[in-house]
Amino acid sequence: MNERMPSRRRRMQSFIRDRWLYLMLAPGIAYFLIFKYVPMWGVLIGFKDYQPFLGFTGSEWVGFKHFERFFTNPIFGMLLKNTFILAVYNILFFFPMPIIIALLLNEVRKEAYKRFVQTLIYIPHFVSWVVVVGIAYIFFTSEGGLVTEWMKATTGNQINLLESESWFRTLITAEVIWKETGWGTIIFLAALAGVDPQMYEAARIDGASRFRQLWHITLPSIRNVIVILLILRLGTFLDNGFEQIYLMLNALNRNVGEVFDTYVYTSGITQGQFSYSTAIGVFKSAVGFVLVVGANYLAKKFGEEGVY
Repeated sequence: MNERMPSRRRRMQSFIRDRWLYLMLAPGIAYFLIFKYVPMWGVLIGFKDYQPFLGFTGSEWVGFKHFERFFTNPIFGMLLKNTFILAVYNILFFFPMPIIIALLLNEVRKEAYKRFVQTLIYIPHFVSWVVVVGIAYIFFTSEGGLVTEWMKATTGNQINLLESESWFRTLITAEVIWKETGWGTIIFLAALAGVDPQMYEAARIDGASRFRQLWHITLPSIRNVIVILLILRLGTFLDNGFEQIYLMLNALNRNVGEVFDTYVYTSGITQGQFSYSTAIGVFKSAVGFVLVVGANYLAKKFGEEGVY
């Protein structure tokens, strides 16, 4: 007991000394507790036959009933396929774009032009998905769309992109790239700012070209940031974004556009199947957790830092 007292006293003194730092942390901690950790108790609804009038604790416990129903539902295969393909599209085509744009901006020497371009590509992030999809309809709708009419005038054939199953995933990915690429460059530009300039000077003395400097200095210097962001991205691998896809869906492209997010909305909100939709959400979270842990393990296996 006497040995613990000095340690407790030191911790208390440290807390008092850094009280203002802890006070600054308080809003962030409160945010995560209230909006991230406390709602996690809601996943229990997925294991209950939840009835609003019985409440959270009064509803009957049914175990994995809703999970079995979901996995045996014929629509599960279609949802998994659509969600997986869109997720792979985002990883392959969207994830590298902020890195490429950040590398290009890093090579710009005129600061005024660089800041102008940065401001220009940040703006789409603040545009809502409703507006983005509205712009897409203006360009690609079959009735007077700008791109549709131009293609019809030049080729003689009218392609209904918004109603086409083969073009749906391409349009979704293109919209994500246009809207979020600029905002995604912020982290990579910050990482590039921390690269030691003396390394570039030494490389130039050795006769290295700009491409060689990029390949042997710039990319290795931000590799840890790329790996960490990729691991975090895998945590939301099955989250394709509800608003965008829901607004782009129609009767002709639903077979390739229906994903877990839109199906959860349909079954949970419009049909009132709260336990069933919660079970789907738990499944998505479990997959994301496994992907993060697996990717983090592989990253450390290959000598990277990882997330934890």
